[in-house]
Amino acid sequence: MGAISRFPVPDIDVLPPDLRERVAELEEKMGFIPNLFRVMAYRPDELRLFMQYHDALMDKEAGLSKAEREMIVVATSAVNHCLYCGVSHGAFLRMRSKDPRLGDQISLNYPEADITPRQRAMLDYAVQLAEMPWTVTTDQLEELRDHGFDDDDLWDIGAITGLFAMSNRLASHLGMPPNDEFYGMARE
Repeated sequence: MGAISRFPVPDIDVLPPDLRERVAELEEKMGFIPNLFRVMAYRPDELRLFMQYHDALMDKEAGLSKAEREMIVVATSAVNHCLYCGVSHGAFLRMRSKDPRLGDQISLNYPEADITPRQRAMLDYAVQLAEMPWTVTTDQLEELRDHGFDDDDLWDIGAITGLFAMSNRLASHLGMPPNDEFYGMARE
C-alpha cells in the first residue's frame, strides 16, 4: 500500500495519553490500527472530538440497532463515493448484522438488499439527505414515524448521515485508503 494520507502522518506515540490508550485498545481488539486514527493523529484535538461524536451516535444501546446505524453509514458513504468509509463500515456492518453479504448489498444497491421495509425507508431518507439535503420534508419524517421510528431515532438518522458526510469528504480530501484488513473482515 502506498501513502495513507496527503498530509503528514505522525507516529501514534506522539498522541496525548488518552488517545494513545484508545488507539492501543482498538489495535488490541482489531489486530491493527485503522488508517483513520493514524491519519487524524496529525490533528489530535479533532480526532478526539470526532471519536466522541462517533461514539455518541454509533455505540448507543437504545433506538436504532448498531447494524442499522452501520447501514446508514454504508449507504450514504456509497452515494458519497467514499471508499474508506464504505469498506471499513461495510466490515462493521457484516460484523454487527452477522451477515457476510449485507455490507456489499447495502453499498452497491441498498433497495435490493435483504432488509426490512422499515430499514429501506430509513435508508431512502438517509440517502436523500446525503445527496440532496434541501429536498427533505417534514412529511418524510412523518412517514418514518409510521414505520415506528421515534424522534430520537430520526435525530440519529440525520446526525449519522451528517457526521459521515463530513467524514466521507475528509477521507477523500486526505486521500485515505481503507486498511487491507477491512476487506476480509466478517466474510465467513
